[in-house]
Amino acid sequence: MTKRDFYEILEIEKTASAEEIKSAYRKKAMKYHPDRNPGDQSAEEKFKEAAEAYEVLKDPNKRARYDQYGHQGVNGTGFSGFHDINDIFAHFSDIFSGVGGSIFDDFFGGGSRGRSRTRSRGIAGSDLKVEVSLSLKEIAEGTEKIIKLKKYKTCSTCNGIGASSEDAYIQCSNCGGSGEIRQVSRSIFGQFVNVNSCSACNGEGRIIKEKCPDCHGEGRLRNDVKIKVKIPPGVSEGQYIPLRNQGNAGIRGGENGDLYVYIREKRDDNFIRDGDDIIFNLKISIVDAIMGAEVFVPLLDGKTTVKIAPGTEHGTIIKVKDKGIRHLNEFGNGDQLVKVHIVIPKKISSKEKELLKQLGKMDNFKPVGEKKSEKSFLNSIFN
Repeated sequence: MTKRDFYEILEIEKTASAEEIKSAYRKKAMKYHPDRNPGDQSAEEKFKEAAEAYEVLKDPNKRARYDQYGHQGVNGTGFSGFHDINDIFAHFSDIFSGVGGSIFDDFFGGGSRGRSRTRSRGIAGSDLKVEVSLSLKEIAEGTEKIIKLKKYKTCSTCNGIGASSEDAYIQCSNCGGSGEIRQVSRSIFGQFVNVNSCSACNGEGRIIKEKCPDCHGEGRLRNDVKIKVKIPPGVSEGQYIPLRNQGNAGIRGGENGDLYVYIREKRDDNFIRDGDDIIFNLKISIVDAIMGAEVFVPLLDGKTTVKIAPGTEHGTIIKVKDKGIRHLNEFGNGDQLVKVHIVIPKKISSKEKELLKQLGKMDNFKPVGEKKSEKSFLNSIFN
């Protein structure tokens, strides 16, 4: 398959500086990060593609060879792309981890899915999913929420081991303490070894002789808990924040699961969200549209005035700059877009009707291009 141009992948010019290359890669990595696109194979491929482009262009020597010879110029440098997501996280640790240096720290809770977990005895706890509903104002500014849920926590009596003490464990006689059962089979093609988890001890290599009286050997108890989660500004419906090790506690010292906090947007009475912009529908009278006016409009954080220019048409957009939603993990805000709706009265008095008839006879109230001898729009209504 033909590879795409590395500069095209990162959407930068060939004269881009090292800082511009890094910034472009950060944006691509954020857009296609696996934690933001769970199960999306296309996004994962683009994530790998961006990493491959950055790996070459960030290195002055590789970049020079690429500029001169294209992809063939870097094929012999010992780099053949990334085949595993975890390789990317490990290779670019300066971007994906570290205090203040990670572009995912704020949104993904200080970690990234590529980090490895240490192996331990016991059975890993399950992941949990919860939803948090946010107002548009909370989304725009960021907020902190206290989440209440039931989950398994480590038993405080036995500190999670499930036994009355460490001495209350004995070695599993079925697997000899390895936690594995090996079965050797032979065929004309040779010898094969099948390795399976020991069913007697669930792969732990040991069995409890005397269980903890509180958790009855599980090493965990179900409790009501409260967890504080920081929501960064700019999140969207359907996105989630993973909180590492905040899911169910594992059984008998197994790893904790993760907690995934999914974002839900509450309906707002005044505004409609459009990306990081917000739309406010402003109703004005036909008189204000013709003569112009200065009117108050609400903001997410207060109110302001906007000027309606004389002759404003229905559907006109007035932009209130930087009064929208803050960009996710970036500087700056979207805008508030005030969309003008001219309200036509459904019922009018006889006096108002007469005044409109008089206006309809005047040239300024005829559509552009209409001959003076032709009837105006207002005349066509009232005659």
